[in-house]
Amino acid sequence: MSFDLTSIKKGVEHKAPRMILLGVEKIGKSTFAAGADNPIFLPIKGEEGVDDLDVAKFPPAETFDDVLAAVTTLIKDEHEYKTFIIDSVSALEPVIWAKLCEEDGVESIESYQKGFGKGYTASVDKLRDLMDGLDMLRKKGISVIIIGHVKVKRFDDPLGTSFDQYQFDIQEKMALTLQRWADSILFCNTETIVKTEEVGFNKEKKTGKDLTGARFLFTQKRPGHPGGGRGVYGRLPYKLPLDWAAFTTAAAEEAAAITK
Repeated sequence: MSFDLTSIKKGVEHKAPRMILLGVEKIGKSTFAAGADNPIFLPIKGEEGVDDLDVAKFPPAETFDDVLAAVTTLIKDEHEYKTFIIDSVSALEPVIWAKLCEEDGVESIESYQKGFGKGYTASVDKLRDLMDGLDMLRKKGISVIIIGHVKVKRFDDPLGTSFDQYQFDIQEKMALTLQRWADSILFCNTETIVKTEEVGFNKEKKTGKDLTGARFLFTQKRPGHPGGGRGVYGRLPYKLPLDWAAFTTAAAEEAAAITK
């Protein structure tokens, strides 16, 4: 590749996005992703969110080799699919661990290469192998959505007070690798308020109350949950209906604003 002056480009480049879709249980993550352009799902064993959806889907992947085989098929074969969805990375993580344990002849990821966290580091390397394939799909114009579950974990803010927040429910190194790779991190949930009630003896009881039952897509990071994006996806409204059409409309409006 030449890097002389004739190779210089200027302007906005719109590429197929790489998205991380997180959310609480049964909120509708798979249903939301099913609204994407010509989607095809790869369910990982143990995930059933796609079973009741009338969408194209591979058989459930039981091994990491199955996952790579599905990606390779979409790279090499001619097809009309425009969006590839892995459901979910939370189920994929133990599949990656099983592959590493098989290669090393051990029973547990904690014992991989005699332990000391080496198994978790190797898991990230396996994940990067998959991400390389996903980036090849992107070059073909195929968007990628990776669905994940969340857990509530205490966050110790070095600049302030500690608080609970929703976080990826996978190992931290793997989560950070995916978040840095993604063009958009989206969080699905209902909107709640916290009600404080006096229960006596100078004690309070706090309960969360669902405001309307409506489901929302949160596009930007807040203290209580993940989110964020680059380019168009970093300019989206903070809260959108959990609806694919609403999401794509907002993205198109921001893209048009950038190119004006």
